[in-house]
Amino acid sequence: MNALLLALVVSAAPAPAPAPAKTSAPAASKAPAPAPAAGCEGEDKAAEAGECHHAPTTATAPASVNGVLTRGEKLKGLTPVTLETLLASPAQYDGKSVAITAKVRRACERKGCWMELAASESAPGVRVTFKDYGFFVPLDSAGSTVKVEGMVKVAELSPERAKHYESEGAKVAKDKDGKYREVQLVAEGLELRK
Repeated sequence: MNALLLALVVSAAPAPAPAPAKTSAPAASKAPAPAPAAGCEGEDKAAEAGECHHAPTTATAPASVNGVLTRGEKLKGLTPVTLETLLASPAQYDGKSVAITAKVRRACERKGCWMELAASESAPGVRVTFKDYGFFVPLDSAGSTVKVEGMVKVAELSPERAKHYESEGAKVAKDKDGKYREVQLVAEGLELRK
């Protein structure tokens, strides 16, 4: 009986007051990361949202030196390949790291998460994305000259992915068999000149 009374008294006792919060530094609220939307590389059902899957960057771009804006890793001096040579035989370079200097035909108009290199408006091009989405290019990069180093990839795109790229301003070509294929370069570093 004493044990029963003791249990009732303990359960009826008020809970101890929480310790006062420290006010020396404001608590950092960690906002949940935005849900990924199918974007430049992430394949999700939110493609209809038309957003890239990564959050917008808030960091300011480093100042250019002598008109050259650098992004990513320092260029290593990889073997240069012309854009024309790469596009003439992309399978020969698939999976290999190369350096290319070319004109930027267009860049992602939303976040700068890709750019397209081509000799002219109607010529075939190479889509450049950035390793681990570790860096981006300015939205107004079209018309600039870029020296970029990275790994070549020949990819078949789904119709949805092709439409997404087109919604961001890209030109996506179809092969003779009606499938969307493109030559891609995953950049590790670049130098952009206006």
